[in-house]
Amino acid sequence: MDTPLSTIAVVGLGTMGTGIADVLARAGREVIGIDIDDTAAARAVAALEASTARAVARERITEDERQDVLARFRTFSDLQAAAEANLVIEVVPESYEAKQEVFRALDGIVRPDAVLATGTNALSVTRLAADSAHPERVLGLHFFAPVQAMKLVEVVSSVLTDPRAVDAVTRLAQDLGKEPVAVGDRAGFIADGLLFGYLNQAAAMYEAKYASREDIDAAMKLGCGLPMGPLALLDLIGVDTARTVLEAMYASSHDRLHAPAPILKQLSEAGLTGRKAGRGFYTYEAPGSGEVVRDALTPLTSADAGAAREVRSVGVAGSGTMASGIAEVFAKAGYEVVLAARSQEKADTAKARIAKSLARSVDKGRMTGEARDTTLALITAAGTLDAFAEVDLAVEAVAEDLGIKQELFARLDKICKPGAVLATTTSSLPVVACARATSRPQDVIGMHFFNPAPAMKLVEIVRTVLTADDVHATVREVTAKIRKHPVDCGDRAGFIVNALLFPYLNNAIKMVQEHYATLDDIDAAMKLGGGYPMGPFELLDVVGLDVSLAIEQVLHREFRDPGLAPAPLLEHLVAAGCLGRKTGRGFREYARR
Repeated sequence: MDTPLSTIAVVGLGTMGTGIADVLARAGREVIGIDIDDTAAARAVAALEASTARAVARERITEDERQDVLARFRTFSDLQAAAEANLVIEVVPESYEAKQEVFRALDGIVRPDAVLATGTNALSVTRLAADSAHPERVLGLHFFAPVQAMKLVEVVSSVLTDPRAVDAVTRLAQDLGKEPVAVGDRAGFIADGLLFGYLNQAAAMYEAKYASREDIDAAMKLGCGLPMGPLALLDLIGVDTARTVLEAMYASSHDRLHAPAPILKQLSEAGLTGRKAGRGFYTYEAPGSGEVVRDALTPLTSADAGAAREVRSVGVAGSGTMASGIAEVFAKAGYEVVLAARSQEKADTAKARIAKSLARSVDKGRMTGEARDTTLALITAAGTLDAFAEVDLAVEAVAEDLGIKQELFARLDKICKPGAVLATTTSSLPVVACARATSRPQDVIGMHFFNPAPAMKLVEIVRTVLTADDVHATVREVTAKIRKHPVDCGDRAGFIVNALLFPYLNNAIKMVQEHYATLDDIDAAMKLGGGYPMGPFELLDVVGLDVSLAIEQVLHREFRDPGLAPAPLLEHLVAAGCLGRKTGRGFREYARR
């Protein structure tokens, strides 16, 4: 096992196996590609020829270097070709039977010091190793697709794995320019262990008809900065593959959040497995295509019922960052804005914050000085809600406390003119409870902006069972006019984004709590393996651990799922006053400003 891994066999030349072979050959390794399907082997060779030709065209390698890479990749249809390999990586279909058959055969073929790696992303490495004649040389080597682009490699050890084998493949991953993360053997490891629970909840949300597939995907891309929405990602991964991974995770965890949503079984058994089949959650131009085409479920251009009410002036209640950000957004779009706070001083301070924000935009060349002056002139700072008497739309952005919001809505009910739309920006409280504090619940709706409001494109529009059609149409129209993307959702805890985001964050905390992985490894895994802009612990410290705990508690109370119970570690940190960046310490420590 101390021998350099210079000759590597890749068993299974599907998309993942081909990608691994490509990366290895480019890194100077002799690569033996093995697949019983000659067509798959030919496709792998053609893929390497095409990718290296593109590299030459982009002047990343020379033609001579390209020929050297192609010469290092040989394909075979028999496992006997692995006899000379120092390392064998199997990437055959995700089933114990298929993988065990490969490992049993390799025992009688490979050199005594060869390392055997499984590319599984869900099955037990220990179980596969135990079936081998030499379990100490078996480990997991989990690459992420597309292999050429994704930096993460999870190196998975079982209790039987020889540390020298781990060291050898870790060095190999580093030589390939990857970021290896050492993990123990549990279903899903780090990245998929967190990712697939989130994907499963998104599938269940869609199945419950809570939101459309388009709105779920748009919400998670625009609200969290993710590269793909969860349902589009399930189609890319393969609905059948996702179901297999979740079944393995559920068998290990018995957590209901990992129990595959029934729709995954229904789609899989109908052969609607995603892009590869040409249809999954979405319909595609052809099998293997990523081009989505319209189908019977595609929303119409305008799904609103009823005509929208006219909105020329907007009132924003509050003096914090969110209130001033929302006021800035409406003023930039040309609306007359009344920014009301508990005192004239607080209102003036909030308007001054907007002035600074606009000045930064001018400095960065994003707007002209004239546009800044016009925008500021549209904002009137007021020290009382009485200034909302003539607004067409009133948006509250005060503290996330139901009693405070209900009191404010009762006042808005008395102050605002008949026909004015009343909106709450709550991120977790029931909108209908705010509506019932008024004599006109049909005029009340949720408009959940994301922080920072001027930059974030998403607005979750939360309709209660009492909201009038024309109120819903009005808010959708206004959201489009302020250049935000509206998504519709019902009045339940977390709406779309928080209902999917915070269970994922909670599960990450549980991983640390159970000493499965470190903060740094989990953050690295999700950024490098999932394309997330921030790791879960970076995000938790930015959001605030107290805010995160409050949202977790609301979700747990609403859905009563044991898997949603806040991780005790989160509760302990909040009790200790470690709330994240704002206190200088959360999951990590920060320099005091």
